[in-house]
Amino acid sequence: MYPPLMVLLALCLCSPVAGAEEKALLPKGIPAGYKLVYSQDFEGNEAKEKNRFWFTAPSNWKVPAVREKSFIEFKTKPSKYKYKVRSPLTIGLIRDVEVKDFVLEAELQQTGKEYGHRDMCVFYGFKDRSHFYYTHIASVTDPHAHNCFIVNDKPRIKISHETTKGHKWSAKNWHRVRLVREHVSGRIEVYVNDMEKPIMRATDKTFDWGRIGFGSFDDAGRVRNVRLYAPEARKSKNGDPFVEGRK
Repeated sequence: MYPPLMVLLALCLCSPVAGAEEKALLPKGIPAGYKLVYSQDFEGNEAKEKNRFWFTAPSNWKVPAVREKSFIEFKTKPSKYKYKVRSPLTIGLIRDVEVKDFVLEAELQQTGKEYGHRDMCVFYGFKDRSHFYYTHIASVTDPHAHNCFIVNDKPRIKISHETTKGHKWSAKNWHRVRLVREHVSGRIEVYVNDMEKPIMRATDKTFDWGRIGFGSFDDAGRVRNVRLYAPEARKSKNGDPFVEGRK
C-alpha cells in the first residue's frame, strides 16, 4: 500500500494531464461539452458505405473502389427523382443520426463546370423531404444561391442575413467546411477554409432535431472526412424520405 500522501500527490499530478488530453481530442472551435457523435472516412467497400445513407437517386452516388481514394461522390446523371417542393435534387442523407445543436466538419470538392450557380450543399435539421435547412455554397450570390435556406412545406426561402459574394471552388481541390448550429438562439454559421471568419450567418429556430446530409442543386461533387460534434445525439427512427420522389 502506498502512503496516503503519495496517493494524493499522484492524483494531483495526473488529473490536469488527463483533462488536457480529453480537450486535445476535439478540434479548435468545438464548444465545451460537445463530443464526436459521428465520423465517416469512406474507407470500406462501396455497398457498406452507401448503406449508411439515404439518396434521392442512389445510382448517381458511388464510393471509389481504390482504398486510398476515400470519399463518396455524386454525378449529375439524369434520374427520375422529382418532388413537389422546389429544392435541391441531389441529396445523400446520413441514415441513423439526428442532432439538434452541432458542429459539422467535412471536406468538399466541386467537380462540375464553372458557372454562377456552381454549388455544393449541406443539409441539416432534416425532418422529411418537405422540412429541412440547407446551405448552398456557390460561385455567385443571389436570392437563390450562396445562402442558407429553409424548406418548410413550400419552395426554399433564404434565411441568411450575411453572406459573401461567392465562393471560388476552383481555388483548390478540397475545401474544408464547418457548419455551426445552435437551436436555442437560432444561430447558423458557415465557414469555408478560414475557420475564424464565417462566410454566412443565419438565424432561425423553426427546426430542432434532424438529420445531416450533403449534395447539390444541379452539380457534381465529392465528400470526405465527415465529423459531427454535438452535446447529444439520437438514433433516427425515420426511414427513407425519398421514396415518393423516385416513383
